[in-house]
Amino acid sequence: MDIPQDTSQKSKLPEPHQKFIENSVPRLKKDPRILGVAVGGSFLLNELDEYSDLDLVVYVDPKHYAQVLKERESIVKNMDSLLESFTGEHVGEPRLLICLFGPPLLHIDLKFVSMDDIKEKVENPIVLWEREAFVSSQVYLEPADFPRPNHEWIEKRFWVWVHYTATKIARGELFEAIEAIAFLRGHVLGPIILEKHGARPQGLRKLETHASQGDLKQLRATLTKYDAGDCLRALRESVILYETIRHVMGNEILEKHVKDYLTQTEKRIG
Repeated sequence: MDIPQDTSQKSKLPEPHQKFIENSVPRLKKDPRILGVAVGGSFLLNELDEYSDLDLVVYVDPKHYAQVLKERESIVKNMDSLLESFTGEHVGEPRLLICLFGPPLLHIDLKFVSMDDIKEKVENPIVLWEREAFVSSQVYLEPADFPRPNHEWIEKRFWVWVHYTATKIARGELFEAIEAIAFLRGHVLGPIILEKHGARPQGLRKLETHASQGDLKQLRATLTKYDAGDCLRALRESVILYETIRHVMGNEILEKHVKDYLTQTEKRIG
């Protein structure tokens, strides 16, 4: 059982985050269907600052979960100074309610979780309040499982993505190509670099904090202007960086053909 011990971080919160917790948790407590509230995200890593959002988990009695999920926007509207809220399907988490409060502007993510699903988690949150130890007696029974890069999965796809990007550059679809290069940076290069440095491999989050200067220099080289030649240069730099940090070798024939295509495209565009 892995129970977070340091709940004193609460006192280190920036004032807007601290006030939000102090004001919102008592209001959530009034709803008997809600069994506890916990905090996660940057708070757990002791990296939360004035620019951070606040990640709260709201644990709900399974008997009332469907109703609470329907009513969550109205529940949040009862909190002070809500400006806007919407659900998190676009980030693959429909249980999430993404909110902006203010002024001062404060981004709050509230994830509504049924107690039936309490063991399915990517981190061990710190419980801020609960009814009769309903949450703490269960939430730490299973280890947290934050998704790590699947290097075989990445290697199988990387060279196909590189070829796709090169074809868009060759056709002159530079906005699409720039987006594809950014995809490689955010879904392949950034997570592998973060994992290498023992940090949470979450896209490009906190790269400047965790990565070495050498890694950052190579990653900056993958940024591109709206120019076909510069897009090809950035794509080539992405390939070079990937070859430096990848964990596995895959289809060498595929890799050779894609590299040849990239070279031919570079010669054609000049």
